Amino acid sequence: MPTEHLFVDGALAAADMARRIAVVLGDAIAARGVATIALSGGRSPRPVLEALSGAALEWDKVVVTLVDERWVAADHADSNERLVRETLLQGAAAKARFVGMKNDAADAYAGQAACETALAELPWPLDIVLLGMGEDGHTASLFPEAKELAEGLSTHALTVAVTPPAAPHQRMSLSARAILKSRHIFLQIGGAAKKAVYDRALAGGPVEELPIRVALCQHGVSVEVWISE
Repeated sequence: MPTEHLFVDGALAAADMARRIAVVLGDAIAARGVATIALSGGRSPRPVLEALSGAALEWDKVVVTLVDERWVAADHADSNERLVRETLLQGAAAKARFVGMKNDAADAYAGQAACETALAELPWPLDIVLLGMGEDGHTASLFPEAKELAEGLSTHALTVAVTPPAAPHQRMSLSARAILKSRHIFLQIGGAAKKAVYDRALAGGPVEELPIRVALCQHGVSVEVWISE
């Protein structure tokens, strides 16, 4: 079972998660000389990343990558890379090394091989994979009913190109294998609707129905969940 951190307020949850991330990254640097984290995009991580940016870490020993990315330019409003650069990689934290997913290929499928090569050079396992979850149970860009879901769940590759069934933009996503090739999985859950989906996922069932089960219904990697009302 995941370790749950319960909060009545999303801001308090974000601040606590940022503190916990900083501890894990600091411990990783002390133990191995480098710390690695994969970050999710969207609205939920923004306050976490802003708080984490001020942590007293040896940022030049931190490597930051993404859980998934929309196949848009790095300055596009929907770019996860842009979010990370605007929130986390500021001040002292700008010394961290960022390894993005988007490259110059015309689409995500054409860019997958180069993205795979770039991510394969990271020091695996990652120390933290920071996940979010949609109300459809997707995590990273592993969407229910996406035609690439089976590949994302079964491939030995670290990455998979995805066309979401409803959301805009092609995506590049970490595969299930990559998500589980980590030391810690952290998950943000905010609001009653997502809490209900989280509870359904924990109860068990096909991972294809609720892909967040990739993280929740396994025993190889420790999982911590920050839940706010």
